[in-house]
Amino acid sequence: MNTYTLCKKVIENKTYGEKDEMLSKMDVFLLNNRINQEQYNELLGLLNVA
Repeated sequence: MNTYTLCKKVIENKTYGEKDEMLSKMDVFLLNNRINQEQYNELLGLLNVA
């Protein structure tokens, strides 16, 4: 599984703890090109942040 798929699964299962923690992890993944901007935006929507 890739980083995007794992993040999506964690968000959908609500097993991420605090939203801020998950958001910080997603920021790091985006900065390190583990996920792209489109995937990041989708994950933000799932996390109900956007």
